[in-house]
Amino acid sequence: MSTGRIASVSTSIIDVPLRRPHKFSVLEIGHQSLVLVRVRTTEGIEGIGEGVTPGGPWWGGESAETMKPVIDRYLAPIATGHDVADIQQVRAIMDEQVSENRFAKAALEIALYDAWGISAGLPLHALLGGLVRTAIPVTWALGAADADEIIAEASAKLDTGQHASFKLKMGSQDPDSDVRRIEKVAAALVGRASLRVDLNAAWDELTAARYLPRLQDAGIALVEQPLPAWNIDGMARLCQQLEMPVMADESLRSEHDALRLAMTRCGDIFSVKITKSGGFTVTQRIAAVAHAAGIPCHGGTAIESPIGTAAAAHLYCSLPAVTYGSELFGPLLMAEDLLTEPLAYRDGQLHPPHGPGLGITLDEDKIRRLTRT
Repeated sequence: MSTGRIASVSTSIIDVPLRRPHKFSVLEIGHQSLVLVRVRTTEGIEGIGEGVTPGGPWWGGESAETMKPVIDRYLAPIATGHDVADIQQVRAIMDEQVSENRFAKAALEIALYDAWGISAGLPLHALLGGLVRTAIPVTWALGAADADEIIAEASAKLDTGQHASFKLKMGSQDPDSDVRRIEKVAAALVGRASLRVDLNAAWDELTAARYLPRLQDAGIALVEQPLPAWNIDGMARLCQQLEMPVMADESLRSEHDALRLAMTRCGDIFSVKITKSGGFTVTQRIAAVAHAAGIPCHGGTAIESPIGTAAAAHLYCSLPAVTYGSELFGPLLMAEDLLTEPLAYRDGQLHPPHGPGLGITLDEDKIRRLTRT
């Protein structure tokens, strides 16, 4: 039975202020920009999706400003007219006619799934195979701030019991100063928190081989993508050298990447993201490869709003391979909540919504106020 056909696809850009600046290895942001996608069906159902990158085009090559026209001009006409449940067919045509543009494809695919779930009266996680866990732990990201600032923020989170795991960004200063900054944080929080670091591919192999053992000795629990995405051989050598796990992120965008990394053991953990892989479809394939290879997955983030975060919670809680927690902190960093009812963060974990589709409702007054004109 048809659940309705896709009648229209519309997009807008939303700029959401952050509670504090968030610093990556190469830039700092004070707000997050996203593309809001609305899919309407012939039955009057509206599904919503989100396109977002962490800090613009430096990370994944796309931005809100590039995603919108790609969706409007190329992806929307592909989807329009199809049954809302024909997502795999729509996805295949998108990949055939539009190369890359994974973040834009993810935004539309999320909206299609939301519309399908609402039409069928099922939560999105049911369409993805059902829950294997009812909640997922959330690591709080602290950016590349000064040590004292990081210690204060982490201590406040620990005192309230909100989070016990933290990720620190590195790569924005010279390696020796950067490592001493992390060593100071680790010494202050020893025995109280699990600390991870993310270099966003900022170091070469020689630098990583020299300095990562110091981070390991300081008690850092995990290092994420220390080397450029192309240097998978170097990643494999680091995995052999270090006792602490090395997580692959920028090196892992497709199921083909996953197979190559698994065969060469270039990552002890895989960071999966709906955004960088173009939606649920490819992310599920990546997780299946990881599961077959016995490699645990971590639910990564692109600093999504509650829209993309809800989508990720549905997916990560339905994937058996995602056993290494998540970093779905985006809505907590934002100074404005875009929903009429916030997502359910409790005891350091995120619980996926249970209503039809994404299970969320936009606060349309805030959306109008934050929409870029």
